[in-house]
Amino acid sequence: MKAKTSFSLKDQLFNAKKVDYLANLIQRVFPAFETKKFRNDVIAPFPSLELKARIAHITNCLEIYLPDDYIVALETLLRALPPELDPNKTDDDFGDFIFAPLSFFVATHGCTEEYLNISLNALKTITKRFSAEDAIRYFLNAFPDQTLDFLLDCTTDENYHVRRLASEGTRPKLPWSQKLSLNYRQPLPILENLYADNTRYVTRSVANHLNDISKLDAPLVIQLLQKWQSSKEQSAEEMAFITKHSVRTLLKQNHPDALQLMGFGATPEIEITEFSTSTPKVRIGESFLFSITIYSHKPQKLLIDYLMKYPNTGKKQSQKVFKIKQLELVENESVTLQKTHPMRLMTTRRQTLGKHDITLHINGQAFGNLSFELI
Repeated sequence: MKAKTSFSLKDQLFNAKKVDYLANLIQRVFPAFETKKFRNDVIAPFPSLELKARIAHITNCLEIYLPDDYIVALETLLRALPPELDPNKTDDDFGDFIFAPLSFFVATHGCTEEYLNISLNALKTITKRFSAEDAIRYFLNAFPDQTLDFLLDCTTDENYHVRRLASEGTRPKLPWSQKLSLNYRQPLPILENLYADNTRYVTRSVANHLNDISKLDAPLVIQLLQKWQSSKEQSAEEMAFITKHSVRTLLKQNHPDALQLMGFGATPEIEITEFSTSTPKVRIGESFLFSITIYSHKPQKLLIDYLMKYPNTGKKQSQKVFKIKQLELVENESVTLQKTHPMRLMTTRRQTLGKHDITLHINGQAFGNLSFELI
């Protein structure tokens, strides 16, 4: 069973209005551009196309209606671009998805030795309107050394979108993107140049990059974070953000070095005076409710989460860690936490009827169990 939703991301990002906007930008600098035919050809198959397929389709239509010569077509697209994204912002400024096909036009037609430099610089220009993080991966796979050198230069660019491209485009596990043939260690000089960046949009990318690496080489991530903390080149507040965001997967795995790095390595000196549920039976669409009361014997930091094991369906039993809270308690302090876990239908996970087991974890150690029946 999958949840029904009235919101469509693909329709929000790629629709007739957006296509008209792109077509008019191009027609303004290239009067021969057949705006109406382009629009009709682009929009016609939209109902049957998912998000990434729409990007590819628009790219193909651009090829039809732009000049045949790649250089002329590329110059047309670059002249059609709107002003750069606001350089005074520091975060959450991803840009307009309608410009993604422009990056893929470059990747599709310009990822050759002949056009390498002009294409890389075109992506550098486009990424100031919409991130070219996916398109740059075509070049990383085809021309790894040259592209890494280019991206290393990007780390010192005055535009934070260009700096972010260097980190985001080289992520080992970038969502919705093709895999890289690079070894995950090859882009490390890029991260070394960017961890002290003064823009959150960039440092979040660095942290996401490290989180990707943590799934491949956890000791390396711990080592890098310790070194960066010692360098004092980044502010304490931002370094704390980078560290927390970088080890989030390791914390879910109760990785001891990650727990130690975040200050949760000590064995908790606590008592669990209550760990109970008022909903031993839950229907789909309702919520599982439970409460925890913790008594602290000393001042300490606590990382509280729970592991949910889903009913065994004959294959490997599925389980997932959910965060509750991070606390800093003083001696003899008691705190009660209430947790609501919705069991609604979702597009990302099927709900399975039957017994669900909950294990409470504090600083990576088990502190009790509960269960409920999904009916």
